[in-house]
Amino acid sequence: MPPGITTLAADAPTLSAANTGFMLICSALVMIMTPALAFFYGGMVRVKSTLNMLMMSFISLGIVTILWVLYGFSLAFGNDIGSFIGWTSDFAGFSGIGVTELWDGYTIPVYVFAVFQLMFAIITPALISGALADRVKFTSWALFITLWVTVVYFPVAHWVWGAGGWLFELGVIDFAGGTAVHINAGAAALGVILVIGKRVGFKKDPMRPHSLPLVMLGAGLLWFGWFGFNAGSWLGNDDGVGAVMFVNTQVATAAAMLAWLGYEKLRHGSFTTLGAASGAVAGLVAITPSGGAISPLGAIAVGAIAGVLCAMAVGLKYRFGYDDSLDVVGVHLVGGVAGSLLIGLFATGGVQSDAKGLFYGGGLDQLGKQAVGVFAVLAYSLVVSAILAFLLDKTIGMRVTEDDEVSGIDQVEHAETAYDFSGAGGGLSTRPTPPAPGTTGTPTNKKVDA
Repeated sequence: MPPGITTLAADAPTLSAANTGFMLICSALVMIMTPALAFFYGGMVRVKSTLNMLMMSFISLGIVTILWVLYGFSLAFGNDIGSFIGWTSDFAGFSGIGVTELWDGYTIPVYVFAVFQLMFAIITPALISGALADRVKFTSWALFITLWVTVVYFPVAHWVWGAGGWLFELGVIDFAGGTAVHINAGAAALGVILVIGKRVGFKKDPMRPHSLPLVMLGAGLLWFGWFGFNAGSWLGNDDGVGAVMFVNTQVATAAAMLAWLGYEKLRHGSFTTLGAASGAVAGLVAITPSGGAISPLGAIAVGAIAGVLCAMAVGLKYRFGYDDSLDVVGVHLVGGVAGSLLIGLFATGGVQSDAKGLFYGGGLDQLGKQAVGVFAVLAYSLVVSAILAFLLDKTIGMRVTEDDEVSGIDQVEHAETAYDFSGAGGGLSTRPTPPAPGTTGTPTNKKVDA
């Protein structure tokens, strides 16, 4: 608010049906991103791990929702305590929130803001799962999610977005989750895989995606849902900032996909569907923190840079020997770092705030702030996630046995398989029954137990 202007009672925000409806739709779009992620990851693994990969995302919908209502929302967005964490007793259990009570300074109810942020909290640990494919006990994974969101995600969300959070007060720009979601998840993935080790046969056996159509379906749904993820993060639709973010989301994603494919063609000689899907996700990741601070031309640059950097980064696991199964580190960590730091170069000062990047006359000030945010979240998440994985591994164990991993984690952990090749399915098969002896006629079909 400009100095010298007094806020009158009549100027206080009132509930906007339009903004409330818009944010509920955006919340639903972000929710669909978690099943979309499950499809994306599920298609990238081998057949014997498909259901486990789907379930590692789906279980987050259950666990994080309950934790968010009980205490997560209060820790992330309650009254600030020491710039590190929040707490408001009325938010615990959603016990003291009025039906029409507005989120402070906005025209949407607290309930709407809470459910929108819940969907972010759900998908963030689900992102980690892609790095751990084929080898983690499902019970251990569920417990890891519970601990991780409590001691990593909820505090980091407060740092970045909570009033009084130390990165928020420093002036770090993160429109929709480059640090709190993508760097957070990518660093956590790296921390966990350094503890639990490689898959059996890593760098020896072929571990190709079993269903590229499923990967493309997941990527397309992620792209669709990401419009709610990004544009909705302005919490309203009154001043055009959300519209700029919507446009930049499309532009950067397209640029990243093309850049990844171009790099892939030059490096490997082919345009692959997996490259197209991965490039699109890299662009979505990179524009998430930056899209509210840059122009559409800047979005092209951010997307193209992220597409190439992430395409290069996915090969680092073979050079350094860490088994990031589905390239969570290469896409989400590297893409999140790139998108967050590029704000310090491309911020125009004319969209979400007046902060300008180096290329727009702002010097190195914003770049320095972005670097602090990037490396603080990266270091905290990496170290704490590794500690959590180590403790779980030494107590209940994080990994399935080698025999179970080789035979297939779907059967071991879920007693199911993704595809039924036995015929019609359903536990029965149809086979011809010959005529009874001494009679004439054609064979008939009879249902028998498979």
